[in-house]
Amino acid sequence: MRSVEEQLVLVTRAAVTPEPVRIAISEALGLMCAEEVQATRPLPGFAQAAIDGYAVRAVDVGGERPLAPRASEESEERPKLRDVSLPVVGEVAAGSQQPLRLQPKQAVRVHTGAPLPALADAVLPLEWSDRGSRRVVAQRPVRSGEFVRRVGDDIQPGDVAVTPGALLGPAHIGLLAAVGRSKVLVYPRPRVSILSVGHELVDIEREPGLGQVFDVNSYALAAAGREAGADVHRVGIAAGEPRRLREIVEGQLLRSEVIVIAGAVGGSSSEPIRKVLAEMGDIDITRVAMHPGSVQGFGLLGEEGIPVFLLPSNPVSALVIFETFVRPLIRMSLGKRNATRRIVRARALNRVESRKGRRGLIRARLMRDAETHDYLVEGFGGATGAPAHLLAGMSEANAMLRIPEDVVEIRPGDEVDVIFLSQSR
Repeated sequence: MRSVEEQLVLVTRAAVTPEPVRIAISEALGLMCAEEVQATRPLPGFAQAAIDGYAVRAVDVGGERPLAPRASEESEERPKLRDVSLPVVGEVAAGSQQPLRLQPKQAVRVHTGAPLPALADAVLPLEWSDRGSRRVVAQRPVRSGEFVRRVGDDIQPGDVAVTPGALLGPAHIGLLAAVGRSKVLVYPRPRVSILSVGHELVDIEREPGLGQVFDVNSYALAAAGREAGADVHRVGIAAGEPRRLREIVEGQLLRSEVIVIAGAVGGSSSEPIRKVLAEMGDIDITRVAMHPGSVQGFGLLGEEGIPVFLLPSNPVSALVIFETFVRPLIRMSLGKRNATRRIVRARALNRVESRKGRRGLIRARLMRDAETHDYLVEGFGGATGAPAHLLAGMSEANAMLRIPEDVVEIRPGDEVDVIFLSQSR
């Protein structure tokens, strides 16, 4: 029996990064940048007002020395000014394209983001004035460069705005827009195809007959793939004789970086699909020291060696295997630094049994104590008690207990590792 860690190493070795593509920056959030983006122009491209106020020459309002870098101007005591009154000779709004030139001992009313008139080297904030419209009285001095965004303060031409390998977040997208890039080269989301096999399966649009059940796995696993960040194609039920099954799988090998087939292990009905897959590459059917979902398969198929997962038909087991092995592979393909979920220590609220020699991955509800802020966890299943195969319990879970292989029982009050499945609670 293979350990979880051994199986995970085997799986993650097969992680592949799709060929980069150039897409609109509006679609690039969460993807890994595949190029170095350099600025071709300064940002800002012109001197502009950083605050609503009056564009002035600092020397005209009692501020002769330039602003020291990173000075804490907000907390600095400033002298009061007397009899410093300047005529207001114009007004400039943000976006204005009308050039203005300031003369000595004059002021121009400016709005945040407005281009600074020529010769102006500071902005007198409204709060430091009497807010006059024809003449303005300066109540405090400002120094040269104060409340001004200088040309290139943020970025200079040739500066690297985004580096290769950066995971594009909102700030990166904004920066790309700021340097005038409408498109960027990225590694796209890995394409994942989800199939279900089994003579007993019918699609949810049909009424199941005697001995038939709805195809749950293709829907649940497709949702799990999208949540992990993949571009998912839900093939649905792959039924038919072996030749037809082979055609379906070969078609998905051409369009996928990962294939997941539910119902392909754990029973005699899965033997035909395993025989078909064995003709297309190496598939390893094994037992992994975990529960639920011990029996599973993994291999590389086709000329490109596409990773293919074989999961059992039980939806809970299939989801646990997907969470443990498929999701990390997807996250690695996306370039995520942390391919696995966050794990916290929590105090158990109820008794949960596990199987000796296997790692328990038991659905649970994670909570927070209102007074102590300690994590608390309620297990929904285990080796006995609440059945591990019920999907309804899985839907209530926002976490999974991770019970070590040498532990057979978690008792109320015990500390246990808990894997976050949802960050919303």
